[in-house]
Amino acid sequence: MQERIWHGHYDSGVPTSLDYDQGTLTAMLRRSIDGNGPRPAVTFINRTLTFAELGADVARMANALRGLGVREGTTVGIMAPNLPQTVIAYHAALAAGAKVALTNPLYTAPEIEHQWNDAQVEVAFVADFLYASTVAKVRSKVNAKHFVILSIPEYLKFPLNLLAPFKLRKQDPPAIAKVPDGPGIHRFKQLLSGQSTSFPEISSTAEDIAVLQYTGGTTGRSKGAVLSHHNLTSNVQQLVAWINSDQPHDEVILTALPLFHVFGMTVAMNLALSMGAHQVLQPNPRDIPTVVKLIAKHRVSLFPGVPALFANINKLPNIGDFDLSSVRVCVSGSAPLPSDVQTKFERLTGGKILEGFGMTETSPVTHANPFHGTRKIGTIGIPLSDTDAKIVAVEDDAQVMPVGEAGQLLVRGPQVMQGYWQQPEASAEALAGGWMHTGDLAVMDEQGYFKIVGRTKDMISVGGLKVFPDEVDDVLHDHPSILEAATIGLPKPSGNEYVKSFVVLEAGKTMTAEEVITHCAERLAPYKVPSEVEFIPELPRSSVMKILRRELRDRELGKQRGDGQAGLPG
Repeated sequence: MQERIWHGHYDSGVPTSLDYDQGTLTAMLRRSIDGNGPRPAVTFINRTLTFAELGADVARMANALRGLGVREGTTVGIMAPNLPQTVIAYHAALAAGAKVALTNPLYTAPEIEHQWNDAQVEVAFVADFLYASTVAKVRSKVNAKHFVILSIPEYLKFPLNLLAPFKLRKQDPPAIAKVPDGPGIHRFKQLLSGQSTSFPEISSTAEDIAVLQYTGGTTGRSKGAVLSHHNLTSNVQQLVAWINSDQPHDEVILTALPLFHVFGMTVAMNLALSMGAHQVLQPNPRDIPTVVKLIAKHRVSLFPGVPALFANINKLPNIGDFDLSSVRVCVSGSAPLPSDVQTKFERLTGGKILEGFGMTETSPVTHANPFHGTRKIGTIGIPLSDTDAKIVAVEDDAQVMPVGEAGQLLVRGPQVMQGYWQQPEASAEALAGGWMHTGDLAVMDEQGYFKIVGRTKDMISVGGLKVFPDEVDDVLHDHPSILEAATIGLPKPSGNEYVKSFVVLEAGKTMTAEEVITHCAERLAPYKVPSEVEFIPELPRSSVMKILRRELRDRELGKQRGDGQAGLPG
């Protein structure tokens, strides 16, 4: 690609363009198996699989899937937390020639029905407790004919494999369940039995679809982003080059982000497998004490996470009891990283957090701050190798915005999706002109560093002037009594919008709405200052702990409809 201003800020040894391996994810995995056979690949509680053992189970399951009729182009669904079986099922499906559709374990029956029927899922891997609680209710409404049931204890060693069921049954809701035998029901471990450890011969290529990665559905029903093997392996190779580890085989990656999310899938699972690194699985990223114990016990060196995860580690009361000095690199995404969170976490561990940017449609990473070079706190950094980016006017993407002015962020590169599954109009709109229209509002500075200032759909219009919610939230977060905040725009009867901020206070702190507004008025132009402030105990979050402004907005719009819009600011 052409020289760009940000190329001058790449770390030494990071090329602006890569010579990509053109193989599939399965070829990538098999190389790591061949080169790292006895090394640890995946650890889950008290069980570690070497690369050789992982490869054998992937091959066995791939052959079992072929026996169930899986062929090139078949869609295999996976609905499970971060478990060894999840890693095995994902790569076994690809090794059998299928494409994968990963499903959020929190999905309701209607959401599962929509995703699986849209993706044309024929075989589904499902955790037993999820099948019993949700999938069984929708089985007659989906096209899947085979359900491979997996259970958390089956990859644990003695004695936990015997003790775990008792603890799992006591959880609320239970994390284990009995699934009766019947037509189309298969047991994960039983399917492996007797299968060959040689990978099946298939005809998949790098340009074939590897994953249908469904969006969060923030603008309606979720859409399946079509990610090819080339998209996903390219992004992994970009990340390997960016991190530029001296000893990739010695890295230990904490896989706490959910694997059904593209961030966890690529930046944890597939990055670790590509590097020949050891990954430690943690099914629940909200269980901060366990996350910290795993970092200390396994000497985790690479830690992909989100700002809420780093913040919660910082706040753990006994955090000083743990040695976290092994942490070298953290990759942060999904939400803006507050500077105080970054500073405290880096002081705590001695590592560096590289804030970056990505999205479902880009496999996901497009930007990151350099590791050795200039890190600009509050920015998403600079585009990765072979990744181009520009800021354009929201109303006219042919108009490139000047340095320092906000507009929509557009990106292009080998990691950008092929389009949306069976949605040609949405695909053409998102990829117009060969650029991925991210829907994110951003600014670029004179050195080529980018900063996200909001979403195009979140942008607030106050008397014709633009207000970026992230800018308001940054000011709110700077107050020592405010833990976190989320700002939205709401309609007035006049058709204009006004600014409302939701604030979560630090434990033991008190503030009035007037004090919050005064704090903002001293730091923001008058039209950006919140007209209303509401204190709430916590902000709504997604499964990857991303703040859900849409839930706050939907709640407020519902209140407006219920009271006839009485009491709104004028």
